[in-house]
Amino acid sequence: MAAVLPKAVRELTQELTSLPGVGAKTAQRLALHILRQQRVATNRLAEAIATLHDRVQTCSVCFSLADDAVCSICKDTSRNKTTLCIVEDALDIEAIERTNFYTGVYHVLGGLLSPIAGIGADQLTLKELISRAEKESISEVIIALEHSMEGEATTRHIMSYIKNLNIPVTRLARGLPTGGDIEFADALTLNAAFSGRTKV
Repeated sequence: MAAVLPKAVRELTQELTSLPGVGAKTAQRLALHILRQQRVATNRLAEAIATLHDRVQTCSVCFSLADDAVCSICKDTSRNKTTLCIVEDALDIEAIERTNFYTGVYHVLGGLLSPIAGIGADQLTLKELISRAEKESISEVIIALEHSMEGEATTRHIMSYIKNLNIPVTRLARGLPTGGDIEFADALTLNAAFSGRTKV
């Protein structure tokens, strides 16, 4: 059967299917939507994608995504620097910040331990986390990782180091659904999870 859509549209569709949650039909609709836009709009989109890696940095303190070498939260002098919340990625920070409940700082692991996926301790920022816990005046570590096999394994690994530092460790309450990602939790659920966090 002959191809109906032009090669350029088919190539863009193929590239879009590599995005998470984008199937072939959605990718095709997005490609056609982009094609229908004025050239100035598509140029802005292309520019935003092309310069993304150059404009986004990793925060040298918490390892979240940032515009500069240090992210806005780590720069904020009004934050409680003695409370450290451990999250998987920057999307979790975004979700927690929407609650306007947590006022401490963060540490982004960059993933969860998963031997099946080939993600070991060296692929995460665990060494940097332990270094922060040892050097900074931390009064509480909050583990805000999902309640999945990978999340539990990562929590146990973190605890094996933190317990020797005599720092109180709490974990978000299980108001978060088992296996659910923090980034998809609503503000009310996250507020309840922070309020009901338990000592580990």
